This record gives sequence, structure tokens and C-alpha cells, in this order.
Amino acid sequence: MAAARPHSPSSARTERGRGFTLLELLMTLTVIALLTGVALPSYSRIIRGQRIAQCERDLRLIAMSIERYRTRTFQVPQDLGQLGTAPPKDPWGRDYQFLNFASPAPGVKGKIRKDHNLHPLNSEFDLYSLGEDGRSSAPLTAQASHDDVIWARDGAFVGIATDY
Repeated sequence: MAAARPHSPSSARTERGRGFTLLELLMTLTVIALLTGVALPSYSRIIRGQRIAQCERDLRLIAMSIERYRTRTFQVPQDLGQLGTAPPKDPWGRDYQFLNFASPAPGVKGKIRKDHNLHPLNSEFDLYSLGEDGRSSAPLTAQASHDDVIWARDGAFVGIATDY
């Protein structure tokens, strides 16, 4: 017959089970929640920065296409469809905005983008993305324009409207 083992508190615990206690599980979940709380805003900032950088690259490429068109035809196109290739969508899935100042369309003068002194951003055309919120207004000081990615000073500045 086998001898009975003496029961000690540590051997009793190992015989009961090898699972986690409720306190250990709660502590683990708390650590995971804290790490998620720190990581998600950082991840969101990184994604936003990448979208803005992509938008800036696209605006420069579209502006180069406009300049090639101007070299061939000696005029600025009326719309981006005249460039020969379909312009890309902005990183938020919307069309890039283009306005030729010499366009015969009515209301063009009221749509020209303006800086904080209400001076036009460019001399011949505006080119920009509506940004993350998909809204915009002609003056950059308007709340709807703050997240727009703009091509300004005839290409000397490309970036977020609030940085202009």
C-alpha cells in the first residue's frame, strides 16, 4: 500500500489546479488595455502622417502633369481630365480639387483659395485635397479648411493648410 503524502499549503495548490486566479487575469487585462490605449493614438498619428505624405506626393505629380500639359498646349487645362491620364484619388478616396482661375465657368473667382490675409494662394490655379473630413472653404482660416492638403505659392509649399 502506498504511503499517504503529507498535505502542505503549496502541494494543496498544485493539486487543486494550475489555472490563473481572477486577480492575475484582471491584471493581465489591465496591462493589455493600457498598452492598447497608448498604441492606438500613436498608430492613428502614423497612418494620418502617411496619408498626408501620399497626398503631398500626388499633388506634386499632378502639378508636374499640369506643367507638361502647359508646355504642349501653352495653356492651363480646364480640368484634370485633360491631362491624358486619370488622376489618382486622394488617400481618403476622393478626387483632388482643381480650379483654373482663367476658367469661363461662373463663380470661379469666389472659389479661389486664400491665405489668412485673403490673398490668393497661387497665381493661375488651385490644386488641393479636401483632407480627412472631406470639407473645405476658400479661406484657409475657415475650420473646414484646416485639414486640407494644399499646393500653394505655385508649388513652393505643399502640405497641410494649418502649416501654411
